[in-house]
Amino acid sequence: METLQFRTNIKCGGCIATVTPYLNDVPKLKSWEVDTATQEKLLTINGEPGLDENLIIDTLEKAGYQAEKI
Repeated sequence: METLQFRTNIKCGGCIATVTPYLNDVPKLKSWEVDTATQEKLLTINGEPGLDENLIIDTLEKAGYQAEKI
């Protein structure tokens, strides 16, 4: 299992609901969560080895959000 983390502009439960169908369709992604209580709005992704971080960034952009790998 590979873990990736991103700073995002996902702020609330409504934002999470918006990105859910996008992230759930990403191949090799097993689970994800957003900690909206942190200043970074930390998105943690767990997936199979080889999960492309740029795919996550592009997927969030399609949903209308920004992400930066940390």
